[in-house]
Amino acid sequence: MRFLMLVCVDETLAMTEADDTVEQWLAETGGRRLDGHQLRGIEDATTVRDHGALITDGPFADTKEWIAGYDVLDCASLEEAVTIAAKHPLARFGAVELRPFWEE
Repeated sequence: MRFLMLVCVDETLAMTEADDTVEQWLAETGGRRLDGHQLRGIEDATTVRDHGALITDGPFADTKEWIAGYDVLDCASLEEAVTIAAKHPLARFGAVELRPFWEE
């Protein structure tokens, strides 16, 4: 079962606070992480609405937390995905959201 893991943190967090432990987390996933990457800050976001008729600089929602990165996990169960997500270095600073992919 594949999951999209969204890593959400407070916008004031210095991303370097967890950088040194990400490599360790990657090693601990046991190959369950298929892909992932850190995203640029909200100041570089663009929101597209109404089929492109409305384009806005910045994120869609006005919130203190923003999506800092994502990972795609391939796990046997939701419980396994939760265990891996809970160990992510940024989980202690914000929230990690798991969303299953629609399986075809």
